[in-house]
Amino acid sequence: MTKPIYILIALALLAVGFYAFKNNQPEPTTVSPAQTHKDASYLIDGKLVQLVNGLSETEAAPGSASKVTTRYFGNELKTDLDGDGREDVVFLLTQETGGSGIFYYAVAALNTEEGYIGSDGYLLGDRIAPQTTNISSNPRHKNVIVVNYAVRKDGEPMTARASVGKSTYLKIDRATMQWGIVEPNFEGESR
Repeated sequence: MTKPIYILIALALLAVGFYAFKNNQPEPTTVSPAQTHKDASYLIDGKLVQLVNGLSETEAAPGSASKVTTRYFGNELKTDLDGDGREDVVFLLTQETGGSGIFYYAVAALNTEEGYIGSDGYLLGDRIAPQTTNISSNPRHKNVIVVNYAVRKDGEPMTARASVGKSTYLKIDRATMQWGIVEPNFEGESR
């Protein structure tokens, strides 16, 4: 008689555990394509940011008085990043989180049949001086973009003017919508 009770208790515990596990899972994020790249959603530091005419303002933390402001910065490059024949857009976003810093991110908006789909943001740095965004001139690089900007010298305070040139080579992964870093003089092929 005690064996059926143990089985019932075990089944009840399994049901409660399954229910608790299922309810603690994050909701899947569905992103609808946008009509323009300035109205698409982008993943910045793990958080989905929906731009409206190039701007997004959200609460920094639940109950916080400060806002996180994400803005379209520019440095647009229009090119076909995924080889589908449509012109995609690469550009920079800035994000201010309530402190004195301004963080710069490279993002892509892939032009699909349904509209623009935003990528993950690649953090370039805090208080940098953006220069240009180009296609890599390395003939082995296919669909690789180069973001050029200036940073501060090592050891300089954050208040110092950015004066050292830097280039970051990036390639978007269409399946994950994340950037991969490409070595500028890599001997292999970038496909």
